[in-house]
Amino acid sequence: MMKKADVPVLIEHLREMYPDAHCELLYNNPFELLIAVILSAQCTDKLVNEVTPGLFEKYPHPHDYLRLSQAEMEEQIRRIGLFRNKAKNILETCKRLVAEQKGQVPNDYDYLVSLPGVGRKTANVVLSTAFGIPAIAVDTHVDRLAHRMGMTKATNVLQTERDLMRKLPQAEWTFVHHALILHGRRVCGARSPKCEICPLQTICDHYKKGRKTALKQPSKQATQ
Repeated sequence: MMKKADVPVLIEHLREMYPDAHCELLYNNPFELLIAVILSAQCTDKLVNEVTPGLFEKYPHPHDYLRLSQAEMEEQIRRIGLFRNKAKNILETCKRLVAEQKGQVPNDYDYLVSLPGVGRKTANVVLSTAFGIPAIAVDTHVDRLAHRMGMTKATNVLQTERDLMRKLPQAEWTFVHHALILHGRRVCGARSPKCEICPLQTICDHYKKGRKTALKQPSKQATQ
């Protein structure tokens, strides 16, 4: 497991590699970010960013979605994976925001996770990115890297989130979240992590275990 002394090293390297790490979804306000994150589930940020500018230009406020039918909403986001379910969730979310929050997205975690299509990850992204509230949103990249590097042995994302919150300084939660996502996309891929070029080798359990295994393997020359 990653040692307490390794945490500053992790943060230092992440800041060197990704000094401007931030949410890569395009948005202008908390409402647009909320919709973009809902759309991003099991979908790439790149595709979401291709769809949302036109969507937000036509429908900038929750009120605007209330005049759309389910079929019309689906047509607006048809390129997005799971578009039917996401269309339904967006319409229901907008109805509630208009009826209960005067069309505003509140910085209230409990309220956000009560909205259709909004889970812990989405709520934490909105709170940290739109409102500056420290939070760690555990997506597939963050969960994978946290396990590989030895920051957690959790069997569910909630426990992964809690382990990361316990190990990392609160002031770094949001930055580390975004930096780990970038690292997962660019270096520590799911199928073929580029361990040989990764500056985090010295503190990564996955790399250390691989090195130990390699050292235990007899060389070809020795077995001939």
